Amino acid sequence: MKIKDIRIGKISVSLKKPFKTALRTVSSVENIIVEVLTDTGNIGYGSAAPTEVITGDTTGAIVGGIEYIKKNIVSLDIENFEEVMVKLNNCLVKNTSAKAAVDIALYDLYGQLYNAPVYKLLGGYRKSLVSDITISVNEPDEMVKDSLEAVEAGYKTLKIKVGKDSKKDLQRIKAVSKSVGRDIALRLDVNQGWKPKEAVSIIRKLEDLDINIELVEQPVKAHDFEGLKFVTDNVYLPILADESVFSPKDAMEIINMRAADLLNLKLMKTGGIYNALKIAAMAETAGIECMIGSMMESSIGATAAAHLAAAKAIITKVDLDVPILCKEDLVRGGADFDKYEITLSDKPGFGFEEVKGIEYLNVSF
Repeated sequence: MKIKDIRIGKISVSLKKPFKTALRTVSSVENIIVEVLTDTGNIGYGSAAPTEVITGDTTGAIVGGIEYIKKNIVSLDIENFEEVMVKLNNCLVKNTSAKAAVDIALYDLYGQLYNAPVYKLLGGYRKSLVSDITISVNEPDEMVKDSLEAVEAGYKTLKIKVGKDSKKDLQRIKAVSKSVGRDIALRLDVNQGWKPKEAVSIIRKLEDLDINIELVEQPVKAHDFEGLKFVTDNVYLPILADESVFSPKDAMEIINMRAADLLNLKLMKTGGIYNALKIAAMAETAGIECMIGSMMESSIGATAAAHLAAAKAIITKVDLDVPILCKEDLVRGGADFDKYEITLSDKPGFGFEEVKGIEYLNVSF
């Protein structure tokens, strides 16, 4: 099964309501779609989400990166999978979103080659997952309304976006907690919005309250490993590193420094499944649990992430709610996203059948 060509397109899907974090506000999911074509007629699907404020990857940069990757892997054989992945990862530096899009498509083909779902090839630990749902950062009363709707829909874990004005963040968290009660677990996602001492002060105040907080995600700037360690060392609540973890090197440094209690894996940061597996192995060796998450991705990226999570026992927490936040799903096949329940297909690869509404790009570099 040799790689013959790569087609690039884009899709756009509106969200049911704006997605707001401390870093940005998004009203639609804009994804680059990759189709890796082979001489056997098999097609592997992948996708990338431009997330300028986190990965630094714009739409143009992703398209350019994919075109450059294409020059380096066309004619290679999926059967020689390690050779293909080494070429993919070494042909250019950074460009993690472009790499992830192609990586996902290649794993899709790898599963098709051996007529097995990817999660089984990678370990096959489970077939279904339970996701949280994100509550965007807004005024406290609106966040309470959104939280109650999620609980009514059956969600047991809410990911609460904060990081915009620490005093109001406390009000937001208290209001949501009071409205949903202690039976609902809260994951606080700060998106780098606090300073280290500020984070310690806020978290200690929360620890003194009767609130069911499961973890605090990325309280400080991504590059501030020392600040992250300061927070981790000075609070009891578990601290999850997200934007700080892109590469296996980042993960190794955070683990060696004991800078965080948990690691968040996102394929757009790691450059795909290949490197995410390395980080998961490091975390497992160190006894550190992982969460699987995503950017604002189509169900192509979310399905790939779900297969990784289903394969590995060390990935214990799931944050893959974007397909549920969208008004429609343009992808036929793949994982079944039914509110908080994610069920994987046993079809070969990721089980994709069709992606509707692709606007193909005529690019050449």
